[in-house]
Amino acid sequence: MATTDQAGHAAGTEVPGGAHAKGTFPPFDATSFAPQLIWLALIFGALYLLMSRLALPRVEGILEARRGRIAGDLDDASAMQDKARAAGAAYDKTLADAKAKAQAMAQQMRDQLAAESDTKRKTLESDLNVKLADAERTIGANKAQAMTHVVEIATEAAADIVRQITGKPVDAQAIARAMAATKTA
Repeated sequence: MATTDQAGHAAGTEVPGGAHAKGTFPPFDATSFAPQLIWLALIFGALYLLMSRLALPRVEGILEARRGRIAGDLDDASAMQDKARAAGAAYDKTLADAKAKAQAMAQQMRDQLAAESDTKRKTLESDLNVKLADAERTIGANKAQAMTHVVEIATEAAADIVRQITGKPVDAQAIARAMAATKTA
């Protein structure tokens, strides 16, 4: 269904002038093959020259630049990996050295403390031996002094016992002789 617009023309999907007339499609028309082939050759040649002179060298340059950048990046990555390995090895060596140094310091400290402890022990032992010898001398002196008093005490006790039993005063000289006799016996 066709409508008319303001100018009075018919609006629609039809092609004006009878373009759908009977005949063949122009590219398939056998009478126009020669000019079409010539134009095809000219356009193909121009496109080939344009591609070979401008576009393909640019693409090749881009690809070469990309290959170079990739190769450079791979070389840089390899160099960085080698540096990382070297840094890791240096870290491991530093760590091992630090552990060895710490162990050596700990062993040195143990040896030093053992030597100090040994010295203190020997000093303490010698002080204790001196004190023990002094104590033994003091005990011996006190024992000897006590033994001297034992004879006096025994003499007095014997005199008191004899006086209690007999009721008479006792001769101190007789008790001393009796005590001397018991010592030798």
